[in-house]
Amino acid sequence: MSTAHAPRVAVFPGQFDPMTNGHLDVIRRGVRLFDQLVVAVGINPEKKELFSIDERVEMIRILTADIAGVRVERYTGLTVDFVRQCGASVILRGIRDVSDLRYEFQLALANRAVGDVETVFVMTGDQYALTSSSLIRQVISLGGDVSKLGSILPELVVRALEKKQKQQRFSSSENEDPAA
Repeated sequence: MSTAHAPRVAVFPGQFDPMTNGHLDVIRRGVRLFDQLVVAVGINPEKKELFSIDERVEMIRILTADIAGVRVERYTGLTVDFVRQCGASVILRGIRDVSDLRYEFQLALANRAVGDVETVFVMTGDQYALTSSSLIRQVISLGGDVSKLGSILPELVVRALEKKQKQQRFSSSENEDPAA
């Protein structure tokens, strides 16, 4: 009689724009709970993207290349549909604080009702509790010093953000009216 079990597959969905050390912390801890973790890079139509989905997928693949059991994929549509497509039955989510919990609790209930998919929550490490991709995008758009984000972002992401910020400055200076 075989004691082999089907691999436990979970999906960690998100926009990851940009990927933070907090996301990587959840990924590293998640692979200890599951045989395979699919980092699902999606698009949130309600948020303005800093990096294209292809740029995000490439960065995340590089950042997770040394983590066994991690696969990075892009997706569109309902997360529960993607979860089933991957052969998973679990969504992994990181929780930073009480406001995250309220939002994530609602999503978890909806995902279970709509797709019969369970959600497993992992508390973010306390050093990442205040990290937010939305706030990082705001700092970038307002011309903040990206180099100061090195404690919450991987070096690869800091370099990509600096490059993106320079491109934004260059394109905005091209659009200025020289006769003004």
